[in-house]
Amino acid sequence: MATNSTWTREEDKMFENALAIFDKDTQDRWSNVAKATGKTEEEVKLHYQKLVEDIENIEADLVPLPKYNEVSVGHDNKGRTTNKGKIP
Repeated sequence: MATNSTWTREEDKMFENALAIFDKDTQDRWSNVAKATGKTEEEVKLHYQKLVEDIENIEADLVPLPKYNEVSVGHDNKGRTTNKGKIP
């Protein structure tokens, strides 16, 4: 049965930490990652597959870079640092 669970940022962080602790050579890796995140084995495997797909898309330049507000830093005629632009 496929699941489409929502992951909070905190759960994502627990997932990432669990992946670092339980690497690909760890016996019962997915069971351990599931216990660490409070998710099922199926949920963590699916989440991992999506993570791998995201990484592949980023590396293939298929994901656009985020747009940030432009801020320019310069110096006035007295050598002081000035900021031109805004950061919200």
